[in-house]
Amino acid sequence: MIKIVALSIIFSGLLLGCSLFYKHSNSVTFYDLSSQQSQNLLQQPLQQAQLPKRNILISDASAPPWLDNTAIYYRLAYHNSAQFHRYANSRWIASPAVLFSQKMRDRIAKEMSSQVIKNNNTAKADHILHIELEEFAQIFDSAQQSHALITLRASLIKRNTRDVIAQNYFSAQTAAPSSDASGAVAALSAASDQLINKLIAWMIIELPSGSLP
Repeated sequence: MIKIVALSIIFSGLLLGCSLFYKHSNSVTFYDLSSQQSQNLLQQPLQQAQLPKRNILISDASAPPWLDNTAIYYRLAYHNSAQFHRYANSRWIASPAVLFSQKMRDRIAKEMSSQVIKNNNTAKADHILHIELEEFAQIFDSAQQSHALITLRASLIKRNTRDVIAQNYFSAQTAAPSSDASGAVAALSAASDQLINKLIAWMIIELPSGSLP
């Protein structure tokens, strides 16, 4: 009888230990897409020119179905490079498309002479910036070295005619400081800053400087 009780206690202890371990392994860390660049680098394009004073609607960025979620993705360039993987216990606080759209809006609203329309009211906009994310992931060149890669297509649309006045593809990549989810987040944040700088410089060139019809 004593042996049976002892075995029951041991078995219960093992179950409790497994339960505690399972709970710990399932804890999830959430990340935002914060700015990683210095203030001087962020403002570098603005020292050369200013966007014309326009009301710009930055529409919510679109993304392919596999990217339209909060997973933090990576792929192995040295082994089956076309296959995407996701970190099990790390997530974005929102989808990359949502986070990138908000970051772009905040940058233009803070640093540009243009007014950003934030409520999707196209009637108040002179131009619409539409962004299509194509890739937003950490790429492992080897087991120890990786970089972030973001690619997108941007379109500038004249609101009253719906004409596409400019369209271009952009990409940015940044070395990851570590081979884990936090390294992916840091590198993707820095790469998004680079892309926003490129988009702003492109908009300065492409937006008409004359009076609107």
